[in-house]
Amino acid sequence: MNNLACAFTGHRPSRFSFGYNEDDERCIKIKTVMTEQINTLISNGVTEFCSGMALGVDQWAAEIVLEIKKSQPNLRLIAVRPCETQADRWSAYQRERHYDTLAQCDVVMTLQTKYTYSCISARNRYLVDHTKYLLAIYDGSSNGGTAYTVRYARQQGRQVISVNPETLAVI
Repeated sequence: MNNLACAFTGHRPSRFSFGYNEDDERCIKIKTVMTEQINTLISNGVTEFCSGMALGVDQWAAEIVLEIKKSQPNLRLIAVRPCETQADRWSAYQRERHYDTLAQCDVVMTLQTKYTYSCISARNRYLVDHTKYLLAIYDGSSNGGTAYTVRYARQQGRQVISVNPETLAVI
């Protein structure tokens, strides 16, 4: 990974008002703002994107990058999985989508074999430590993995682009 790389973080779908309904207008708007922000990063020289491959924001970001990559093949998508068993408890549809996306990534990194209490935090720190930018779909709450990752990125001097999932305000 390089200095001009961007990682993603955000809440799981269950945290959003629309849940897992990606056809909901609110979800479509979040994805539109994510696409705009990713395109802005690309125009500023970012060519590498790193996804933790979790449900929701991570998955959407990876899919957006893959779509843009069709017309800009110089882009690289790197999957950074916390463990091999990341998708084991997901629905069959979610697992299939996950593995289909992984198959299209330029690099797939898996940080450890089995799930442990700390593997998600380790993955999030890895993403921040190896990128310059963090695009966060973040509601401003003070607890949870997204809040931890945003705080850690700021402590490490990363440039955090935060999108409020309700208002779509970009900070």
